[in-house]
Amino acid sequence: MKQLIIINGPNLNLLGKREPEIYGSETFEDYLKTLQNKFSDVKVDYFQSNIEGELIDKLQDVGFSYDGIILNAAAYTHTSVGIGDAVKAIETPVVEVHISNTFSREEFRHQSYISPNAKGVILGFGLKSYDLAIESFIF
Repeated sequence: MKQLIIINGPNLNLLGKREPEIYGSETFEDYLKTLQNKFSDVKVDYFQSNIEGELIDKLQDVGFSYDGIILNAAAYTHTSVGIGDAVKAIETPVVEVHISNTFSREEFRHQSYISPNAKGVILGFGLKSYDLAIESFIF
């Protein structure tokens, strides 16, 4: 059984409450259950933190043992050289995910420190972006 982990960054713990016009009204925990049921042949773990160093620690912790990482570093995508370096340093492939289309938002969101070292980037499909990321590891 493949083992994947979804790692979500800052403010994604507020999904369902924060800017529902951009991020929707469903909590990530509820959506995670949907993903785990839909992809029952894959073990999907989950980690969320608002703290940059904790995200780096988690990437280093799982980055040599999991089959894939789905990373939504949220705002850190555009600011964290450290997270970008962590993605580069690990062996496990990473798919960068964003719920919104970052290119239709503020210009500073057009830069990613993760993309150059990611297996791929999926953005703009709402929570379905996570489905597509999981599918990229199993098909």
